[in-house]
Amino acid sequence: MAFLIYKWRRRHLSMYDAVEEFLQSQINLMPIRYSYSEIRKMSKGFKDKLGEGGYGTVYKGKLESGPLVAIKMLGSSKANGQEFINEVATIGRIHHVNVVQLIGFCAEGPKRALIYEFMPNGSLEKYIFSREESIPLSIEKTYEISLGVARGIEYLHRGCDMQILHFDIKPHNILLNENFIPKVSDFGLAKLYPANDSIVSLTAARGTLGYIAPELFYKNIGGVSYKADVYSFGMLLLEMANRRKNVNAFADHSSQIYFPTWVYGQFTKEMT
Repeated sequence: MAFLIYKWRRRHLSMYDAVEEFLQSQINLMPIRYSYSEIRKMSKGFKDKLGEGGYGTVYKGKLESGPLVAIKMLGSSKANGQEFINEVATIGRIHHVNVVQLIGFCAEGPKRALIYEFMPNGSLEKYIFSREESIPLSIEKTYEISLGVARGIEYLHRGCDMQILHFDIKPHNILLNENFIPKVSDFGLAKLYPANDSIVSLTAARGTLGYIAPELFYKNIGGVSYKADVYSFGMLLLEMANRRKNVNAFADHSSQIYFPTWVYGQFTKEMT
């Protein structure tokens, strides 16, 4: 038992050291570092929960200066600190109208949090899928949102000193502000690469099923590049246009379960 406790403490201490070493190396880091007590205060004791997932839990908060924020408390499943490092490293220095702004963070032992600008209209997901409580978007607004997402992705690929590959473009990760301006969010799976690298190296596929580019699974198709995000964006556009998930197990016909396949079938039928 003593040996197991020793191993557990060593593993977690090295994890905390890795996070601290990363933060110390970021001399041009723009976000503000907050203490855990400050996080508790701005969230009023984590009173107002906005959402929950495998990444942890998001709470509504308010800065002393007045603006509302979204506080993402990373869960124990992210204990190696990699998602925290990914998010701070990728969006800690950049600012773009179509990329969610990272305002601050907390790294205090096992407690880690990321503080973002608050998006009052939530994620795109709840506006494009058919639900009783969903609010439909007009064709014009859907078009504007799609252009905004495209500009955000282009900025990540070409507008920074290092190209940022997101690897998880999907409706849930597109947030909408009070004017329905879209902002790309959740950089937990993102990777930084030199801008002149057309092909990047990955040891394993990353992303969400239904949006992952084929080359992430099948190496014989070709190398992984920024086009993986473009593929995911294309799948997002299909869902926005059809107002349904690309994979629907409850479709009336088996041929319609996977929407892209059905679209391809309709297209080829018209061509013959």
